[in-house]
Amino acid sequence: MSGPLHTLDDLSSRERLDAGHDKPARLAVIGYPVAHSLSPRMHQPALDEAGIEARYIKVEVEPDQVARAFARMAELGFIGCNITVPHKFEALAACDEVDPGARQMGAVNTVVFRDGKITGYNTDGYGFEEAVRETLGVTLPGARVLIAGAGGGAGGAIATHCAARGVAKLVLLNRSLDKIQELASRLHRYHGEVEIVTAGLDDPQVEHLAASSDLLVNTSSLGLKAEDPSPLAPECFSSRHAVYDTIYRPGTAFQEAAKAAGARVGTGQAMLLHQGVKAFQIWFPGSDPVAAMRRGLAGT
Repeated sequence: MSGPLHTLDDLSSRERLDAGHDKPARLAVIGYPVAHSLSPRMHQPALDEAGIEARYIKVEVEPDQVARAFARMAELGFIGCNITVPHKFEALAACDEVDPGARQMGAVNTVVFRDGKITGYNTDGYGFEEAVRETLGVTLPGARVLIAGAGGGAGGAIATHCAARGVAKLVLLNRSLDKIQELASRLHRYHGEVEIVTAGLDDPQVEHLAASSDLLVNTSSLGLKAEDPSPLAPECFSSRHAVYDTIYRPGTAFQEAAKAAGARVGTGQAMLLHQGVKAFQIWFPGSDPVAAMRRGLAGT
């Protein structure tokens, strides 16, 4: 149901892209890799229910080719596009205009092609907040949040959203410190009241930082592959923690370590749903695609 995988070459013409289909492809998700994406499985039912004559497709786009992909989509009359790993920073640079919220987050995950311009947005923060509320009962204001892999596009967006929503403390962890130190500096400028701590994922203080946090979040790509390890050691988890994995594949090492410790665990499918709902409403203002998208993700 999630559809075939397309490439940049398929965006060379309408004839090639739409051959054998009744509806034109007018929306897409791009990433590298992107074959695993469930986005078409939720967006297509929403399009169909709304009576919109359009297909939502997956397009695998290699790094440094995002601007080229956007240009081709614009030429073909696409409505918009979602962006996933690793293209969220590159997408920001490829936009003509950027929503202030996305600009502050430093990443774009949704674009609109309209009036000859490419406009970028970021719905990750909204999707994350709705997901942790729905799956874990967590409200962000006043919470102490640890984000593993905060140097990526989703991590930066979630950290920025958490700061804007008034969390008490943010712990930003990443393999390389330069990315999160830049993020922390930016957040300090806008949200000086939030306590922000940065550390490497291999820092010996990580276990202590986790113990003093309420919500532990994985925004790294670890978990996309079945053999991936958890970004946090098992000792970091306890039964009082709420734990959220932005990876929507069930059974990741991060999720299993949290469950073994008795923590409450949520997976990325809820975030996928809610960020997708927000993106759909950007493309089609006034729409209400939640029920159709939820059914699509559930396979019903």
